[in-house]
Amino acid sequence: MGARKSNAGQRPSARQLLAKELARLREESGKSLATLGEETTYDRAYLHKLETGTRVGSPEVIAALSAVYGAGEQLLMLWQLARHDAFRDKYKRFMELEEKATVRYSYAVGAIPGLLQTEGYAREVFQAARLRDEHELAEQVAARLGRQELLRRDNALHFRAVLDESVLRRKARDPKEWEKQLEYLLEVSQLPNVTLQVLPFEAGPHALLGTSVTILWLPDGKAVAYTEDAHSGELMEDATAVDELRLSYDLLRDLALSPRATVAFIKRLIEENKPCSPDPT
Repeated sequence: MGARKSNAGQRPSARQLLAKELARLREESGKSLATLGEETTYDRAYLHKLETGTRVGSPEVIAALSAVYGAGEQLLMLWQLARHDAFRDKYKRFMELEEKATVRYSYAVGAIPGLLQTEGYAREVFQAARLRDEHELAEQVAARLGRQELLRRDNALHFRAVLDESVLRRKARDPKEWEKQLEYLLEVSQLPNVTLQVLPFEAGPHALLGTSVTILWLPDGKAVAYTEDAHSGELMEDATAVDELRLSYDLLRDLALSPRATVAFIKRLIEENKPCSPDPT
């Protein structure tokens, strides 16, 4: 019989630490999963998945468990470290690089970039992806919104986003949520490290037609790129391939509206989105 591989020396992930802590707290409390479910209003099967690390949870369920255990902010802090595990595997490497990046350029063709989404808009995007259940939806939304700290932390990322006009013409289903999303774009555009531009339909065909692109600049001067469509994504670290995308992005950016004209464009969309007043006659 071959020797069993040892896990000695391997560092546990934040997700594993969170799961172990949840299991420990429940064991110390003497509560059953059924009792815990009654006290938190979450079903026992879902709570079991949290304790085994199958699911990472959301701020809501972590807050409910913290209240029951009297854990203060400890569980929330662990969840904040573990939340990246809520993202699908194909994004993990990209997110590791995103955390380190000093500059990010994006071109969006399908939806508003995650760093600029409101909670309501993000929920609609994930609902369209037909996630397994409401718990997974909550986890994905919370993880996405958590990434937005990149724009507001002390060493904030410099972010330039070019939004294809089609992104802003495809409204959210809820008019109120869509208005909130448009107003949030105006708010974020005022941050000193954020530049927004709209690429109007009249710009015509270009090299990135139909493809969302993100380019990250890392502290060592290296650049990487991520391209994405509705069903797949590809991380590019080859310098030649990244340089080609950078050139295509630069040419596309030159076709876009200026930041000031973009703000005016979004304000017009907000006015167009408002319900028409009834005719007094």
